[in-house]
Amino acid sequence: MVEFVRSARVSWSAQRCRHRVETSVQFRILRFVSTECARVLLAEDDVRLAEMLADLLESEGHEVTVVHDGQRALHEAMTRSFDVLVFDRGLPSREGLDVIEALRGRGNTVPALILSALGNPADRVEGLQRGAEDYLAKPFDIDELLARINVLRRKSAAPTEGVRVPGGVLYPSRHEVEREDGVVILSERETGLLATLARRPTQVFTRAELLERVFADAEETGVVDAYVHHLRKKLGRACVLTVRGVGYALGSVS
Repeated sequence: MVEFVRSARVSWSAQRCRHRVETSVQFRILRFVSTECARVLLAEDDVRLAEMLADLLESEGHEVTVVHDGQRALHEAMTRSFDVLVFDRGLPSREGLDVIEALRGRGNTVPALILSALGNPADRVEGLQRGAEDYLAKPFDIDELLARINVLRRKSAAPTEGVRVPGGVLYPSRHEVEREDGVVILSERETGLLATLARRPTQVFTRAELLERVFADAEETGVVDAYVHHLRKKLGRACVLTVRGVGYALGSVS
């Protein structure tokens, strides 16, 4: 019964959201075209709503790529360059928050906005804790949506903040570690593994946790050991600490 009510609430919110966006696209007076143009990846399984949102964003000068399922969203985000991600939470094949978690685990730091009919405080908190920078409940105000996208666009354009790691600073979006003796280039998965450890430097991760966060398409935890070995070859053995019987943690950065 709870799931039925939840599903009905999502469907009702989607209908109201489509109506709001359609009305805005039809009657919005374009006083100016935003100069803060962004490359936006829009993942929305409601095809009609996705088309209307794309039309709206393009009318504001943004460049929009539309996908309708989570697996495609993950592929596009990892293989192309975007300034802002706008994801529906309830995507088929892979939920929007799962996609964002996978992206963060692989070192992708593009700011993300979740659109969802699930707008309770607990839902919003979960979205922010799992890697989204913003969360907007459906139905939403169009001007607020555009303003939030512009805020995320400015954040994306800001200088990349590095994360301290043993012997240097990791820049996840560039897949680089800057050290006193030069720059070390990392692969996508090496970056994802090191970034996951560096963002929680006091936590010990099990191999299973790292497999789920960084290597979601792999099945054996041995892949984690292999990439720890790769990182140690490039950055030195002290970059990753082995905690016997548990897993791995970031080495000392002091």
